[in-house]
Amino acid sequence: MTKTVHLSVRSLVEYAYQSGDIESGFRSATSLQEGSRTHRQIQQQYGEQDAKEVYVSAEITREDLLFVVDGRCDGLLQTEDGLTIDEIKSFSGRVPALMEETYPVHWAQAQCYAYMVAKDRELESMRVQLTYVQIDNGESHQFVRTMTFMELEEFLHDMVNRYYPYASLKSQHAEKRNASIKELGFPFPSYREGQRKLAASVYQTVSDGRKLFAKAPTGIGKTMSTLFPAVKAIGEGLLQRLFYLTARTTTRAAAEEALEMLREGGLHLHTVTLTAKDKVCFKDEVRCSAEFCEYAKGYYDRVGPALLDMLGNETGMTREVIERYARKHQVCPFEFSLDAAYAADAVVCDYNYIFDPRVNLKRLFEEQKRQTTLLVDEAHNLVDRAREMYSAELQKADFLELQRASKNIRPLVYQSAKAVNKYFIALRKSIEENDSSAEDVAAEREFPEELLDLLESLVSSVEQQLAAGDIDPLLSDVYFGCQHFLRIAKLYDERYITYAEKERSDIRLKLFCLDPSHLLRQYAKGYRAQILFSATLSPLHYFIDMLGGDTETDYSVVIPSPFSPEQLDVRIERLSTRYQDRERTMDQVVRLLHEMASRHQGNILVFFPSYAYLNGVYERFMDLWDNEKVEGRTLVQRSNMSEDERETFLASFATGNKGTLIGFAVMGGIFSEGIDLVGDRLTGVAIVGVGLPQVGPERNIIKNYFDHQGKNGFEYAYVFPGMNKVLQAGGRLIRSEQDHGTLLLIDDRYTQPQYARLLPPEWRSMF
Repeated sequence: MTKTVHLSVRSLVEYAYQSGDIESGFRSATSLQEGSRTHRQIQQQYGEQDAKEVYVSAEITREDLLFVVDGRCDGLLQTEDGLTIDEIKSFSGRVPALMEETYPVHWAQAQCYAYMVAKDRELESMRVQLTYVQIDNGESHQFVRTMTFMELEEFLHDMVNRYYPYASLKSQHAEKRNASIKELGFPFPSYREGQRKLAASVYQTVSDGRKLFAKAPTGIGKTMSTLFPAVKAIGEGLLQRLFYLTARTTTRAAAEEALEMLREGGLHLHTVTLTAKDKVCFKDEVRCSAEFCEYAKGYYDRVGPALLDMLGNETGMTREVIERYARKHQVCPFEFSLDAAYAADAVVCDYNYIFDPRVNLKRLFEEQKRQTTLLVDEAHNLVDRAREMYSAELQKADFLELQRASKNIRPLVYQSAKAVNKYFIALRKSIEENDSSAEDVAAEREFPEELLDLLESLVSSVEQQLAAGDIDPLLSDVYFGCQHFLRIAKLYDERYITYAEKERSDIRLKLFCLDPSHLLRQYAKGYRAQILFSATLSPLHYFIDMLGGDTETDYSVVIPSPFSPEQLDVRIERLSTRYQDRERTMDQVVRLLHEMASRHQGNILVFFPSYAYLNGVYERFMDLWDNEKVEGRTLVQRSNMSEDERETFLASFATGNKGTLIGFAVMGGIFSEGIDLVGDRLTGVAIVGVGLPQVGPERNIIKNYFDHQGKNGFEYAYVFPGMNKVLQAGGRLIRSEQDHGTLLLIDDRYTQPQYARLLPPEWRSMF
């Protein structure tokens, strides 16, 4: 039986002809932003008989596979010398002067289109033209080949022959995958209460191609409840791929464990975990150039066999597996993981690989997106993460440093950096002269057009230095910082504000995204379905609003807690922990925590809204602890803990500890979300305060923006984000039907309606 393989021209030629080294990336950065505009400019010069964006396709059979290859050529030109395919390539740097300097993959793409046109129109030959355009000045060069139909046909068939081993492996895998999914059962003896409802909601959402906001309590098994139905949808042909998106390493590990459990149940699925480049890089310094890194040099010559090897022998491609094969084949582990991700059925990765304009997976074409579902874990984190992704900032000090470092050795860079630094000096002066800027802050709706022109000039001059081989890290750091700022500037609209802050002699200028909902919608557009889930999507209307949802058309589901009220003993101490009262009430907080530790034999976590508050209470607590000679020990979270230190901290919360173990941590930190301390590993949690973010210029800007939108700005900027941290921290306590614990809430605001209504029903039982 012949199986059909649908394949884009671009995917085919990149697999068959891409070769050489991993480049530093600066050449493509501008091209990615400006390429479409440059293409349109060239196409506007076409004649009346010429056509642009012409769809072409061809079918080729190889053994048991029918390849359907298609794409759109940039131009189909009527010339005196015959019909001509025009393929436009825009880039930064020097335009090629000779045909020998052009890239084989570019010719391959154009020749594929030429073959398809020639076959469709029964032509004996075709002219193939590459048009290279220099983005900065519009300079272009054309290179032309004339090829017979036989030459074009032989060329395309050769490429398909190169691709066949990979396609055959994928086809055999898909057959085995789908058969395993049909036989796959839920990996537990039974569903927890509410778990079946969540799984059914996920499957229905994927089937209908919609978006789902799911609020499901901690401990219900959300990871499996979302992965299992999504995997089943792949087996039913509704999907080809799923992305499991996380904000933290702990939740990523939970997804890997769930997938491994399904594999143990018979699932045959290619899964890839993406890890940040700086964590997986084999070198002491992350410098992606052939001159510095042997794993970058010749990467594209070796990556094809490496992928075939790993995909043919592995299903669960975690960081450790990817690193092992990367060393075996001498390829960059980060780029290797990205290439593997495009081939995988399931990808576990950070939010930014989908939503961040700097690093999102740009090779996922629209057709692939339509067959892909996004599972967004701990979706409450995406609001502030999105603000961060869609904002950009620059600091004056960087340009002054570049100006000084370039004097007498890089004249163009020196002049450009000096001009930007001068702009910041004027900005600082205007803030100093403005009497209303008591906090050395200026926020305005006006877009900084003048600065953008200066930055574009600087980027151009730095690019020339980089192209000439200047490897100064300062150059590349400033370059990519400016590029990101310019990229975000293109997103700037009424949801942004230009925000400047004076820090001693330095100035920080930020394009601040106040409402990321529109951009989250834009970057998720085209995917078949999105499942956004968390235990703390509360209030639901806020998260639907901020995460780009629509209360009229999107689905939502709220799953009640499956646990008995008797499992949780909730106490509220009506004590002010407001910033202005903290010093006055700190001794009372210490006494309450000491009483809990003395009375409660077991493992306790205490959460604070800030490190400063934590350290102040901890110091006084230890004085009292030592004086009372309580049997037990304490642990303290620090802001810069290594991964090993974090693991040691969590491992201390062991079953069977003698005496009392009390850990001091911050809300919203690494120990308040995504950790699973089941049974008597954690039997007490105290939360000091209501988690409100520290009052500051940025939060007040957010407040004012939503006030002007007719919403409650204080709730959007402070209350909802703060109480979300409280709910996450408290959710560490009851993780299974066997867990019991004490929850102590220290703050008088918990009894106020504005805050009390945000608490889970099982926490409000005492009111």
